[in-house]
Amino acid sequence: MTDNTTHFGFRKVASEDKAGLVRAVFDSVAGKYDIMNDLMSLGIHRIWKRLALQLSHVRPGEQVLDLAGGTGDMTRLFHERVGTQGQVVLSDINAEMLRRGRDRLLDEGIAEGIRYARIDAEALPFRDNQFDCVCIAFGLRNVTHKEQALKAMYRVLKPGGRVIILEFSEVKGELLKKTYDLYSFKVLPLIGKLVANDEDSYRYLAESIRMHPDQETLRQMMQVAGFERTEYFNFTQGVVAVHRGYKV
Repeated sequence: MTDNTTHFGFRKVASEDKAGLVRAVFDSVAGKYDIMNDLMSLGIHRIWKRLALQLSHVRPGEQVLDLAGGTGDMTRLFHERVGTQGQVVLSDINAEMLRRGRDRLLDEGIAEGIRYARIDAEALPFRDNQFDCVCIAFGLRNVTHKEQALKAMYRVLKPGGRVIILEFSEVKGELLKKTYDLYSFKVLPLIGKLVANDEDSYRYLAESIRMHPDQETLRQMMQVAGFERTEYFNFTQGVVAVHRGYKV
């Protein structure tokens, strides 16, 4: 019998319900998303994103798909690289996050060379072999069927294209693990309550990190999806990792 359940944080829910539950989380946190990212990571998320950009090897004129792009941090970085001769598609399943990303980029005067799409990472509405790079930053852990999303990313990449997955991962070192757990389950929800008036959503975010596949498991999942030359790079002792794979 097929198990039609999945994890929403530490809870088990029906698979068809997860997307709606995740959408509700990001509807709730969208207004404070950027400031919370800075507070939660002490600004280090900006360094992690630039490291992911460097590992993408994106060049001028290329086509990039930024999945779960939210408020547009990675899209801005990719746009700086590809220039107006290339194109970046900022996408998100959540309409409110996508709207805020679009408004933010337009307010900064970034318009040419960017498209916007409200899409599900599991069912990409693009033709085969379209993009030079597909990136998903801090979004894969919220996807219900990760294997299906990875296959979709592989399909839309050009031969020679690469996928970049920036995500929280398994921390290395027992002392750091204990400190990180204390921060995640005690401090983070408190910050969410005080700043975003939403303790529950940030508790979910902490739980979702613990339920995400570790570095080696995700690398193997990428291989099953078809990616070759798969590898990962740990940052901040594995608090986050960038996984990279190629379509040959």
